[in-house]
Amino acid sequence: MIALGNFFFKYRNGLFPLAIVLLLVPSPHVFPDWRIAALVGACLVLIGQVLRAVTVGLEYIVRGGRGGKVYADDLVTGGMFNHCRNPLYVGNYLGILGAVVASNSLIAMSVGGIFFLIAYLAITFAEENFLRGKFGASYDAYCADVPRFALKLKGLGTTLRASEFHWRQLLVKEYGTMFVSLAGIPMILLFTRHHRYGLTWWQDGWDSALLGTIGVLTIGYLAARWLKKSGRVAG
Repeated sequence: MIALGNFFFKYRNGLFPLAIVLLLVPSPHVFPDWRIAALVGACLVLIGQVLRAVTVGLEYIVRGGRGGKVYADDLVTGGMFNHCRNPLYVGNYLGILGAVVASNSLIAMSVGGIFFLIAYLAITFAEENFLRGKFGASYDAYCADVPRFALKLKGLGTTLRASEFHWRQLLVKEYGTMFVSLAGIPMILLFTRHHRYGLTWWQDGWDSALLGTIGVLTIGYLAARWLKKSGRVAG
């Protein structure tokens, strides 16, 4: 599992987008109405993004590794990492799960859901192996106190009240991820409505609403990118 995790960690930026192909495969529906799938999927994505936003805003952790391999300079245990060892991965998985649920595709939900669950589990095990080898007893003590994926609620309120929220850090680090996650839902819904359900364009107000949402999110993305690139906001 550790070897598999190292493989996924190294090639995840190339492999994970390929899962989009699952949305194109003809598949039975799960929900009788696409709007139910949209609501459930959007809620999962929002929960995942809120978790990521709080995590990054309180105390960011570098997940990119070094040279395509798992790496960490320090053992980060503050902020949300004091309540969950992998809050960013939990947020990622909720976002992905929300996207496939919104597609209302049985194949995307089952195959995609299982694939990403295995991938993130494997990456987590690979990271744990590295961290245990580097930080030893201190990491073991951290693991004994903080759940791997569940959220430890004890002391959460105190953590949130005592921690400074770095919104600039959030903007700089997360604007791209937030755009992809949030804009992905209306894009998937447009595809679902017209290619999976066969609805004609502009037969109701949903197309305008979905395209308008994508437009607003795009403007927000471009504004955040400009703020970062111009140096007006630094993380």
